[in-house]
Amino acid sequence: MFTGIVEELGTVVAVAADRLVLDGPLVTRDVAEGDSIAVNGVCLTVVAVDGGAFTADVMTETWKRSSLGELAEGDKVNLERAALPTTRLGGHLVQGHVDAVGTVEVREAGGAGWESVTFAAPPSLMRYIVEKGSITVDGVSLTVIGTGADRFSVGLIPTTLERTTLGRKQVGDPVNLEVDIIAKYVEKMVSSR
Repeated sequence: MFTGIVEELGTVVAVAADRLVLDGPLVTRDVAEGDSIAVNGVCLTVVAVDGGAFTADVMTETWKRSSLGELAEGDKVNLERAALPTTRLGGHLVQGHVDAVGTVEVREAGGAGWESVTFAAPPSLMRYIVEKGSITVDGVSLTVIGTGADRFSVGLIPTTLERTTLGRKQVGDPVNLEVDIIAKYVEKMVSSR
């Protein structure tokens, strides 16, 4: 479980058919083999730690259902260690289970250095995305400020633009989307009645 508050911008060291090697000195300082780290919102298991870098195995299913397959050596990634029971929940409950891959559709400058960013999303996912609700984009917990049939918008403050990959994303770039898990559970409970 994660909070969607990115701890560090890491760097891709190597990409192989079945694993990623990532540099992240902050997130690796207290992790061990078997621990979870969210990489652009995808929960991965640490299989090796070497100094400030860690290796994670990546299954074919994960490559197919996320944007991790687009990564190349030198790319920046959002990193977050799994939450502890004593962690402040500054974002929202995030599982690290990607629901879909969306794309950056529009970037618009706002006042005081913030931006409004619109993401295209599969229409089937939109029933879980509500104005003022939570959404995770590339592992970043965000508040939705607008929705449409196949898109939603968020506001990105200067801190988010600076400390996450969302400040570097261009129109057309893929992003990992995870909707609020509570909405999915409520739907399941209501539909089973």
